Amino acid sequence: METAILTSTNTKWALDLSHSELMFRVKHLMISDVKGYFRSFSAEIQGENLMTSTIRASIDATSIFTNDASRDGHLKGPDFFDVEQYPEITFESTSFRKTDDENYILSGQLTMRGITRPVTLQAEFGGVNKDPWGNEKAAFAVHGKINRKDWGLNWNAALEAGGVLVSDDVRISAEIQLVKQS
Repeated sequence: METAILTSTNTKWALDLSHSELMFRVKHLMISDVKGYFRSFSAEIQGENLMTSTIRASIDATSIFTNDASRDGHLKGPDFFDVEQYPEITFESTSFRKTDDENYILSGQLTMRGITRPVTLQAEFGGVNKDPWGNEKAAFAVHGKINRKDWGLNWNAALEAGGVLVSDDVRISAEIQLVKQS
């Protein structure tokens, strides 16, 4: 399986957005999860070997979608992502370490609201295959957890019965399909 993810020096893999998704979940009222998505994002890998190549991702923070226009507006505002000042969220890998045949640890720098912090995520390599049109595709499932307050997303409200409206922990989940560029 190791050779399946080797690439040549000039190889570039770009995100196939129509076959990818980026989701997050947070606890609401401390009793249930609320999910949201970023509808617009990009990712690319360029280099000789995935294990040593840099993975870059860019997320359009204005594309946040939680199926509630009022909540989306609040999340885009200064209490959370402040998209007028910080319209982009970025990630750049610093290491990609294999833990077994299909699983990896992806470490990198995540930048939100002008704050850059290290993150560690789990990645599962789905494999490489060609679609019916001859395009070579590679797939990964990526997941992890961050504390939103590390990036200045501090807004919350205390609950009458105790606890808070929104958890500090944010679970991130991505299904990523990349297409090899000619």
